[in-house]
Amino acid sequence: MLKDILGQAWEAMLYNRRRTLITMLGMAWGIATVVLLLAYGAGFSRAIEAIFSQWGTNMIGFFPGRTSQQAGGDKAGTEVRLTLDDVDRASNGIPGINLVSPLAAKDVPVQNDLHTYTWTVNGVMPDFNQIWTMDMEQGRFFNGAEEQQRAHVCVIGSESRAKLFSGAWALGESIRLNGEMFTIIGILAPRMQEGDNDNNRQIYIPFSTMSDIKDTMYLDGIWFNYRGNNEQVEKSLRETMGAAHHFRPSDHNAIYVANVTTQLKQFQLLSLALQILLSLVGALTLGIAGIGLMNIMLVAVQQRTREIGIEKALGARRHHILVQFLAEAMTITGLGGICGIALAYAVSAAVGRITLYSALAKNAENADIRLLISPNTVIVATLILAVTGLVSGMIPAMRAANLDPIEALRYE
Repeated sequence: MLKDILGQAWEAMLYNRRRTLITMLGMAWGIATVVLLLAYGAGFSRAIEAIFSQWGTNMIGFFPGRTSQQAGGDKAGTEVRLTLDDVDRASNGIPGINLVSPLAAKDVPVQNDLHTYTWTVNGVMPDFNQIWTMDMEQGRFFNGAEEQQRAHVCVIGSESRAKLFSGAWALGESIRLNGEMFTIIGILAPRMQEGDNDNNRQIYIPFSTMSDIKDTMYLDGIWFNYRGNNEQVEKSLRETMGAAHHFRPSDHNAIYVANVTTQLKQFQLLSLALQILLSLVGALTLGIAGIGLMNIMLVAVQQRTREIGIEKALGARRHHILVQFLAEAMTITGLGGICGIALAYAVSAAVGRITLYSALAKNAENADIRLLISPNTVIVATLILAVTGLVSGMIPAMRAANLDPIEALRYE
């Protein structure tokens, strides 16, 4: 039965080749649009994640500020100063903390035999490398022994190496930081860098050695990574620091918290909204193709009215006629869908990378948009296509099935 119905649908399509081809092209264009729009949304989401992944997501930094609310006997406007004791408080008082590092930073003259620049030097613990997920291009990050020995070693950024050594070998070479001699033991891989941002020019030295460059009694910040819920960790952080420094946990000016996961979730919400919008636009585009299919099938019903009357006179029931025309519509839809998905893959391969973040930042090719056609994208697009084809084919099929056989036989 099904074989006969599909055979009839195929014969009808061959009889009206031009009309069928045009309708299939409309369906193919519609489904290709849906797939490409969903692929663009997925690529945009992946690009946002790539931007944040250069720092790592499960990490938080907090920095000293001034209170803006009165707490107990302390007036608003009191300066909050972080010390190494706060590193211990964070480690012991905040659940879920994994690695923690203090940060002491200063802009100082950086010199070798040929060049002099003023760059930021950061005194950090060896764990800072893992907290910030810093990839090494050459050499290594300093270790715990060098931290304990107050070793004069440093890790420099890729742009620092280029400016100081003009592409020459830099590992093992010496540079002066604020007049102090340091040996280069590592070079960081290039990171995304907007405009004149100094991400790739910063220099890292052991925190204990930083005291040779500046007073490290008061910290410029503390960074840590963690496990668990980022909102709970931040809440616990503010409560712990508030109890230690006598400010209200709700006073967000007392300490400034950089919560990367919170920012990522905000962008992920934006990405989700964009994908929903693109899905709706694609569905509407496919709906236009569906209207074209419906019109063509209505014309087919009108042209084959007498044929329908003969089939009914020979014993064909209502559901037979319904399935016959619905099968024809779904066959056109299916063939158009296959062609459309193939077209979407071809366009995706041809387009490759769409410039996004690399237009604003250096070394940001990974944060550009690529049209990502995943199995889920194809499944969603296929479901939209099936619903469109079913609705577009059902109305003409019901009209054909409801024809009066006597009136149909009289039709000229």
